[in-house]
Amino acid sequence: MRWIWSLALGLGLCSPLVGDEFDLKIPNGLKAMKIPRDNPLSADKIELGKQLYFDKRLSRDNTVSCATCHDPELGWSNNAAFATGIEGQVGGRSSPTIVNSGYQYFQFWDGRAQQLEGQALGPIGNPIEMDMKLDDLVEKLNAIPGYRAQFQKVFGTDVTTEGIAHAIASFERTVLSGDAPYDRFEAGDKGALSQAAQRGMEIFFNKANCSACHAGSNFTDGAFHNIGIGMEAKDPDLGRFVVTQLEGDRGSFKTPTLREIARTAPYMHDGRFKTLAEVIDFYAKGGTPNPQLDEGIFPLKLSDEEKADLITFLKEGLSSTSYPLVKPPTLPE
Repeated sequence: MRWIWSLALGLGLCSPLVGDEFDLKIPNGLKAMKIPRDNPLSADKIELGKQLYFDKRLSRDNTVSCATCHDPELGWSNNAAFATGIEGQVGGRSSPTIVNSGYQYFQFWDGRAQQLEGQALGPIGNPIEMDMKLDDLVEKLNAIPGYRAQFQKVFGTDVTTEGIAHAIASFERTVLSGDAPYDRFEAGDKGALSQAAQRGMEIFFNKANCSACHAGSNFTDGAFHNIGIGMEAKDPDLGRFVVTQLEGDRGSFKTPTLREIARTAPYMHDGRFKTLAEVIDFYAKGGTPNPQLDEGIFPLKLSDEEKADLITFLKEGLSSTSYPLVKPPTLPE
């Protein structure tokens, strides 16, 4: 009868072995999250994913974990311009925050992976990040009784690459930020934002039109835009173009969420701006001119006071009082 179950699973008529379904609590201000049908949430799977996320044994030399570059204490990023992998190797892009990444279909700055399941294994196998061959990782984790037992409980199998990806993705979907002062203000609490933040909100949604790209409850359209970052270089990072080979995507990068933006400096895909003031100044001057510059990027006539108010809105309005700070768990042996 196993083939019947497998056929039903492939048709989406049933779910893999995962135990009890998990009731994901969505903070106020965020919309419901779409969970892939082939990877439903469960408490056991999320706990397994948390352990894998923090476990440096997923790297070749046991020195780097997912949390190394996406640290809960550092806005689920790393407070550095670039990601640093094993043996001190430095990449060429900043570490995007994990916060609310479950709402993003396209993953990585260039969108080369789809959904969190498609992203999870990339850094593990990347030679300048964790540099761990996936077959070797499966063998390594299967030799740890605690992991093998959990995989059997959650998936009904020993450790597999698919199980690793599904567990990490499930944990990352629980890293949510909402119920910020902005959300409470929109819900009717007019004292939730200071006067300066309210003025900044008006600039954000109207005069500066930041919401053209930083749209929706997660303050991102999930799309790719060229704002000119790095395009003045002799050999610029071409971003989305490398994936699609479409000329219009040259120099385009994914719009990041602005949730918890005060915690996730430095900014841009190359981490060039240390402060939000630098970011606002860059947008105010109209980005960096280049043939693919997004049509929504143009000089903004903002006074110093308006810039300050806009920054106040971003910092005060979009920082949750229930920030998802997760402590490293006890790892299996």
